[in-house]
Amino acid sequence: MSILKQILVSQNIEVSEVQLHQLETFTVLLQEWNKIHNLTGAKHLKDIYPNIVDALFPCTFIKEPTSILDVGTGAGFPGMMLAIAYPNIKTVLCEPRNKRASFLKYVAMELGLSNVVVVKKRVEAYDHEPFGLISSRAVTDTKMLLELTEHLQSIHTHYLFYKGEQVFSELEAVSETLMYDIIEKNQRNYLYIKGVS
Repeated sequence: MSILKQILVSQNIEVSEVQLHQLETFTVLLQEWNKIHNLTGAKHLKDIYPNIVDALFPCTFIKEPTSILDVGTGAGFPGMMLAIAYPNIKTVLCEPRNKRASFLKYVAMELGLSNVVVVKKRVEAYDHEPFGLISSRAVTDTKMLLELTEHLQSIHTHYLFYKGEQVFSELEAVSETLMYDIIEKNQRNYLYIKGVS
């Protein structure tokens, strides 16, 4: 069993052999591109694997989405990981920076991810029908994320935000009518917003 598979199993994250191969290929591609383009601080396996686990852990508790929009995907976390986890779900990776958008397009092609669409623009400038799930990691605060994506949500949209300690103070600034869970794991607070009551 590969090291990555062992780590995923230890976190109760289930992946197929195809998905495992895609994740391992992704780590190789990220390391190659990082040497030239400096896409992320995660440059070695010991740094990349925790990012993969971090991105995939919510798959253990969220409802399977009908479509996914990841805001500010960067080097692929969490959007590309979610696209691998849900290969039959259309996943839009919104990333305005050139090098990172190019990397995401290359990865999607290399991994054969026909469900991935890379959009090289800021999310507020992107027009699309509402998404089933809107995710984001380390882009901006919760209130701003909700406002920036307001035109891309419906009453059925769920949100998955990867947060740190600041999530609790951020929630004080948003509507008290939000229905949400906060799942704490691996020094991460996953904010899963399931609608407005």
